[in-house]
Amino acid sequence: MDLGPFLDGSDRPGVAAAIGRACEDLGFLVIGGHGVAPEVIDRAVAASLDFFHLPGADKARYRPEHSWFFRGYEALGGSALARSLDHETPPDLCELFRLSRFDPPAPVPAPGETGLSALEHQYFFGPNIWPERPADLRPALLAYYGALERLAADLMRAFALALGLPEAWFQPFIDRHITNLCVNWYPAQSRPPRQGQLRRGAHSDYGSMTILHQEDAPGGLQVLTKAGEWADVPHRPGTFVVNIGDLMARWTNDRWVSTMHRVVNPPAEVAGRERVSIPFFHQPNFDAVITCLPGCSGPGNPPRYGPVTSGEWVLGKTRKQVGA
Repeated sequence: MDLGPFLDGSDRPGVAAAIGRACEDLGFLVIGGHGVAPEVIDRAVAASLDFFHLPGADKARYRPEHSWFFRGYEALGGSALARSLDHETPPDLCELFRLSRFDPPAPVPAPGETGLSALEHQYFFGPNIWPERPADLRPALLAYYGALERLAADLMRAFALALGLPEAWFQPFIDRHITNLCVNWYPAQSRPPRQGQLRRGAHSDYGSMTILHQEDAPGGLQVLTKAGEWADVPHRPGTFVVNIGDLMARWTNDRWVSTMHRVVNPPAEVAGRERVSIPFFHQPNFDAVITCLPGCSGPGNPPRYGPVTSGEWVLGKTRKQVGA
């Protein structure tokens, strides 16, 4: 799907309608014409690989104080995403580097302004953890984060139009968003995985949407279709994969689908190849109350979910995935 006609204003209704159909049908779409410069993506991938190729002891210095804090480095097998849905699986075959938006100049609320415990405040608003090496990791990932932040805002405007709402409807819910960016590194597999062990176990994402850069390498993303079959998500150069998260599904009363997906292991003959992906997990403001949107319920279709805040939802899911 070409996002260009939405961004340049030449066909905003047409693009929004196409997005709405994709979100209702599968909850996944592949977008081009997004305006993110290729060099921003390439720089983020290159700097991330330089970090992941460091010795394990060097990377371990940048682990967060608590395993469920979405900051810094997570070692291979540090989490299992299927546990977020209460499915017990072996740990995922993935290393991660994670950051949130609260580097300057993003404003950080004082603990007393949030009503959170000190630990919860640190989880949501604590500083990022930046390695000393490679020197380019911090500027490369912050540039990537900024570009994806702008793209997410554009997509949320398109989502609003697709749902028959004013274009700026979501703005009060995302003006202090708590979005996390994660670089997933899937190293070469020198021995066969355990029974039921994947690079990333089957799960749905937690927030409003995810914007994913993925490489064309074996052992990639699969989505569970309505027919109950796992299908590969195609890699198309210059595009992002966008999928709906749980909170958008709740917002739309399941009119839009938060679809199960996973990252599979490569075939044995190419198990020696590594893979990188960069998901941008767009998450509404921590205190945004998610309730059924206007037009998404009616006679015979009452709201299916009670209200939940963005923060309590993502905190519970994150703690489950690391067993905390």
